[in-house]
Amino acid sequence: MSLSKSVQRAAFGFLTDYLQAIYLRPLRTKAYTSCVIATLGNLSSQRIAGNKSIDWNSVRAFALFGLLFGGTVPHYFFMLLEKCVGKNSANPVLVKLAIERLMYAPCYQVLSLYMLARFEGKDHDEASNQLSKLYWQVLRTNWMFLSMFQLLNLWLVPPMVGPLASLGHVFFGTSAS
Repeated sequence: MSLSKSVQRAAFGFLTDYLQAIYLRPLRTKAYTSCVIATLGNLSSQRIAGNKSIDWNSVRAFALFGLLFGGTVPHYFFMLLEKCVGKNSANPVLVKLAIERLMYAPCYQVLSLYMLARFEGKDHDEASNQLSKLYWQVLRTNWMFLSMFQLLNLWLVPPMVGPLASLGHVFFGTSAS
């Protein structure tokens, strides 16, 4: 029993420290968190796909993307979304969802696919060709599988941590390889 309580205390302490870091240093905390989640997501997807060896270029690309864009871009987007829509419209969650799904998601997928390819060492032409080849398939998959999660995110998750709940954009269906 005491192990259970000490584990609970440790988990609660970690959560408290994490939320305090989000409050005091939101960009840095979201960037580091996104980096870790994107890295672990890429490693996991490579293992699930049955890769015999890890593609470290891909891991590095996802880590860099998470660090530089995965926490910062959503942070600013969701702040702007909250400021512009807020709670004043008739259905603020649906308005935010429509803006996020129809404007932000398509743009963020372009950024994700292109930058992941560049971080993997591809030149501009290779990254652009890969982007044009994968874009619609990835975007449709994103819309199909992440829309319900994004609705729940916008409806239930406080705006301060909302960008972290939407990290599926970083690695869901966005493998640059």
